[in-house]
Amino acid sequence: MFGRLGAPEIIIILAVVLLLFGAKRLPEMARSFGQSLRILKSETKAMKEDVAGATHTDAQAANPALQHTHDDRHTGPQASEADNAHQR
Repeated sequence: MFGRLGAPEIIIILAVVLLLFGAKRLPEMARSFGQSLRILKSETKAMKEDVAGATHTDAQAANPALQHTHDDRHTGPQASEADNAHQR
């Protein structure tokens, strides 16, 4: 249907858009379109991270050995005090 748009067709389409919206509104519309794309990209990235985090949590719940090794790590000031007492 829209198979082969050549240079003349694209120029005609751009001219019609320019006539419909005016030269003053085009930069504003392009700016808002760019902002919309940035928001969409950041939301998509956040959703992918949420899915990856949920998958990681599900894997730990399914495999208790993973959860056990994760719980055995000593971190923070409490762990360092416990380690110091153990080393004495």
